[in-house]
Amino acid sequence: MLWFRFAVLIIVTAILQTGLVDIIAVTTANVKPDLLLVLLVFFSVNSSGNVAVITSFTIGFAADIVGPTMGPQIISFGVFGTLLADLNRVVAIRKWPYQSLAIFVIGFLTAALAYFLVFLKPEQAPLNEYTKLLWTPLYSAIIGPFLFLPVELWMRTKRRSVRRF
Repeated sequence: MLWFRFAVLIIVTAILQTGLVDIIAVTTANVKPDLLLVLLVFFSVNSSGNVAVITSFTIGFAADIVGPTMGPQIISFGVFGTLLADLNRVVAIRKWPYQSLAIFVIGFLTAALAYFLVFLKPEQAPLNEYTKLLWTPLYSAIIGPFLFLPVELWMRTKRRSVRRF
């Protein structure tokens, strides 16, 4: 794992998530994709066990910094990223329809757990819970597999075989 490239990728994605994703928002409900969710699924599917856990919690921390409340995203991204990495050991998620389905399901589950954790704090109630539960994961699932190739090229996850003479 190239950790410096990973850190740069997370910082750039967090900056894009806070400002430039508003440009591609759709409908009056301001539905926009969650780029950090796409990265969570990418690294959970393409990394080994310990690396997937570390990247899941790191991406969750970045989502907490970007999001309105601090704390629930690191837990939900960490838990479901780890579960997806364990599931990937059994069922390979390599084709783009399965990747889209994984992005949608993980997006729904992380939003539901984060909403539940925020619900436990009575002074902070999240707004647009239906948008976060359904439409954001759906929009992320539509554009997510198209973002896998640039991330794969940046991280160089596919290693070339070296011929020895």
